Amino acid sequence: MKKLLTICSTLVACIALVACSSPEMKKANYEVIPLPKTIVKGEGEAFNLDKATLIAYPAENEKMEKNANFLSDYLHEMLGLKLSLTTDLKSTNAIILDLVEGENKEAYTLVVEANKVSIHGTSEAGVFYGIQTLRKSLPIGKNLKVSLPAVEIKDEPRFSYRGMMLDVSRHFFPLDFIKRYIDILALHNINTFHWHLTDDQGWRIEIKKYPKLTEIGSQRTETVIGHNSGEYDGIPYGGFFTQEEAKEIVEYAADHFITVIPEIDLPGHMQAALAAYPNLGCTGGPYEVWKQWGVSEDVLCAGNDDVLEFLIDVMDEIMEIFPSEYIHIGGDECPKSRWQECPKCQSRIKTLGLKADKKHSAEDYLQSFIMSHVEKYLNDNGRQIIGWDEIMEGDIAPNATVMSWRGLSGGIEAAKMKHDVVMAPTSHVYFDYYQTQDVENEPIAIGGYVPIQTVYSLEPAPAELTVEEQKYIIGTQANLWTEYIPTTEQVEYMVLPRMAALAEVQWCVPEQKDYVNFIKRLPGLMEIYALEGYNYAKHVFDIQAKLIPNINEGVIEVHLNTIDDAPIYYTLDGSQPTEASVHYEGVLKLNETCSFRAIAVRTSGNSKVFSEEIDFNKATMKPITLLQPLNERYKYGGETTLVDGLKGNLTLRTTRWLGLSGNDLEAVINLKSEQEVSSVDIRVFVDKSDWVFDSRGFEISVSTDGENFKNVLTESYLPMKETDENGIKTYHLTFDPIHAQYIKVKGLSEHNLPEWHDGKGKPGFLFIDEIGVN
Repeated sequence: MKKLLTICSTLVACIALVACSSPEMKKANYEVIPLPKTIVKGEGEAFNLDKATLIAYPAENEKMEKNANFLSDYLHEMLGLKLSLTTDLKSTNAIILDLVEGENKEAYTLVVEANKVSIHGTSEAGVFYGIQTLRKSLPIGKNLKVSLPAVEIKDEPRFSYRGMMLDVSRHFFPLDFIKRYIDILALHNINTFHWHLTDDQGWRIEIKKYPKLTEIGSQRTETVIGHNSGEYDGIPYGGFFTQEEAKEIVEYAADHFITVIPEIDLPGHMQAALAAYPNLGCTGGPYEVWKQWGVSEDVLCAGNDDVLEFLIDVMDEIMEIFPSEYIHIGGDECPKSRWQECPKCQSRIKTLGLKADKKHSAEDYLQSFIMSHVEKYLNDNGRQIIGWDEIMEGDIAPNATVMSWRGLSGGIEAAKMKHDVVMAPTSHVYFDYYQTQDVENEPIAIGGYVPIQTVYSLEPAPAELTVEEQKYIIGTQANLWTEYIPTTEQVEYMVLPRMAALAEVQWCVPEQKDYVNFIKRLPGLMEIYALEGYNYAKHVFDIQAKLIPNINEGVIEVHLNTIDDAPIYYTLDGSQPTEASVHYEGVLKLNETCSFRAIAVRTSGNSKVFSEEIDFNKATMKPITLLQPLNERYKYGGETTLVDGLKGNLTLRTTRWLGLSGNDLEAVINLKSEQEVSSVDIRVFVDKSDWVFDSRGFEISVSTDGENFKNVLTESYLPMKETDENGIKTYHLTFDPIHAQYIKVKGLSEHNLPEWHDGKGKPGFLFIDEIGVN
């Protein structure tokens, strides 16, 4: 009996063990990023993926064999399954990869039936995108049963050009990482890698006819610390790609159906080349590879025939390395000061008969001559140029594609002129900008503010264009400039998950796009980020907050939410919120000074604490009128921003700072009743490299009726010096107590930038974020 009981016990234990270790069944979810065009659920049985499943591809098609191997690798990585490959397209219990006819050469259909999964592509690239959709739809785990519900997916991209740029000039990244970056692009259905290879701070591609470009031009003696602080790290920095390495990247990208477009920025951004070959500059040097950031006045000499020969020689070798139809030749941020003083350049202007007009200077037309010279040579060799939107200043090269970065307007203008356009505006797709307003807890960035929601909101084909003109918008891309991005980990942090939003902008038609739905789908893609070990930003899991001034009620409305509707708790005294704190429900209305803190509570771990200092004073939430206009680009929420009790931080474009240029701040605040006042506080942002200067003075006037004002304070300040610090300055302006209902504040801007500044003689910007009255 004891022996029988022991056998029974052992059997029960074995059965339990088998039950516990039996694979968990999980279903595929086809709502991936980018969202397929149509997803029609089938009525048949699901397909069960297991180790006996085959991957079939057409025989003697090398690209399709690579596709099959990619799929096999993805499945092994995600599920631990190592599936066998076959060329028998009639196989059952198989994933069939094959080709069909179709107009859009990147289209695919994915059909799931009980006995097979079929991915039909109009090209090998279409099959590759179908594989990416299948990959992203699968669960992740090594001991899973995977069920693929019956479905028919029909999909194709909206734009033929879907790009992502990486700058390797300011900071250099090794060969293996460039391949990893291409893997990231492939995951997001991006088909163009724009590779920014040369700039003032480093020349990164081998040119055999000009060996000093890499011997000298790829090395800088040290690098500036922070935002052109004047202090340097004292560490030599350099690196470049040999032509063979670059060809290896081109081949690796092609295997992932990605075209590499090289950029040789000209005629500006060339100081590294001038350091190697000083005869190519207007002054003859000496030059050094630039150690700081910004725009150098030293550019290629447009009057020098050696420069024309140099550019053709460089393009010869670039075309040999890169088979892409497009070559990017920059054309942006080329100061003309050297040309204005250079006898050779002025002689060239005279010889060509170039004349200034109402729109452009003679030097602008001289740049057009350089760009057209290069374009003609590339066209003669079967290539086309892309340039930044400055190439439209002067005579635009006749066949040029315009990459519009200074907003959408350049692209709109180019499309109306029947030029192909790639939209890449700073406002939406500059991934070197901050992705959160909490910049104090972020790695240093160039500035700006482009959260993932802003990326998603981009419409590359604006309504200002007709349907016919919109056809010239061939696509869009995001840019990653790396002045403040020294590591590969930070590259990934800055592009992910914003690249997911970009992917949906590039792939989906506008009617498909829905930000709330996108955010719900994003965690599934992030699981793949985690699997691959990508260093992605997790701000989407933080509390999303909107603080909206309500002048009518005299309150700040606090709107909070989370991606997963996690419960939120808050405090008003600056203390750490916990589950024991006040539970956030609905809109919170605040009408007094407080230190607001909030946290989202999850079993997987709480969110980062959201914090905001809210300062109420006599001016807060009071009516305000501006007597001089704000700059259109920097008006954001309008004048109410100046009295909303919320302060900006060290990032100008967080919408807290309002800017003006060419005129002065002149604001009238209505306190709504006569009160005793004795001080005004004003905060000013200063960043000289961005032409953002301190105020030249303030005037405070008061009134009891809003018509007759009495001046109570006037202060004037000296112009800024080159050595003056950037940052936030707070002015506490005091005067004898006086009763008033209306306060007029005038802040004088810098109307003429000083001689030492590269914008000398032009108006600077004045940025204000808050006006306080006490």
